[in-house]
Amino acid sequence: MTFEECLKRGKIKEFSQGKTLAGKELKSAEKDLMDGKEGFNREKYKWTTIQCYYAMFHAARALLYSKNYREKSHYCLIIALRHLFVETELLSFHFIEALQKGKALREDADYYDDWSKLGASEMIKLAEEFLSKVKEIT
Repeated sequence: MTFEECLKRGKIKEFSQGKTLAGKELKSAEKDLMDGKEGFNREKYKWTTIQCYYAMFHAARALLYSKNYREKSHYCLIIALRHLFVETELLSFHFIEALQKGKALREDADYYDDWSKLGASEMIKLAEEFLSKVKEIT
């Protein structure tokens, strides 16, 4: 699917309040990352995986909001980031891959009860790197 198709299907929408809410999304991302790290220290690896993905999701949403768009689909959020940030060279494709990996690990943990300490540790690193880059851009 393309960015234009996501727009046509209503999975990405213009959102005039986006820029004013981007900071709120970054705060949500920071809180989710902090909670994920605390969960890891308590050996709650499933929830660490899920919370770190949501840290990445909220950071990604902050990027989208900064362009006055909002998402109605995690998949189209990724498509929108590729279109608005990777194709304009504001964001490396590496970060899209990280978000996709995080999404897959979160889905495995959430829907299939498939998670690991190693995966949770990797999610913390991915989320830290992703959030740091988003803060640079916004």
